[in-house]
Amino acid sequence: MAAKEPEEVKRLVEAIEAFAAVEDDAACAAAVTVVLDKWPDLHGRLRQIRQERVNALRDAGRTWAEIGSILGGKTPARAQQISVGLRGTKRPPKKGEPSAE
Repeated sequence: MAAKEPEEVKRLVEAIEAFAAVEDDAACAAAVTVVLDKWPDLHGRLRQIRQERVNALRDAGRTWAEIGSILGGKTPARAQQISVGLRGTKRPPKKGEPSAE
């Protein structure tokens, strides 16, 4: 049985799907462009929130394995990387950010 999806996730998905329901093509494209222009900052904010909460879990005595499980099956090593703000290897580093090599 899958874990219940948090209400915040449902609302975000619904908000994204609402763009597809906009009948006016120009209005939809313009609105989506605004969101995509803001996405780098929003993505960074989500990563910051996750990092803060992972550190709070660790401070509360949770193990890296427990935290990884909470994060949907991340490895303990990945949970620890998230706690210090390290990005995954799927994307190249941002301009000015040191590479993982």
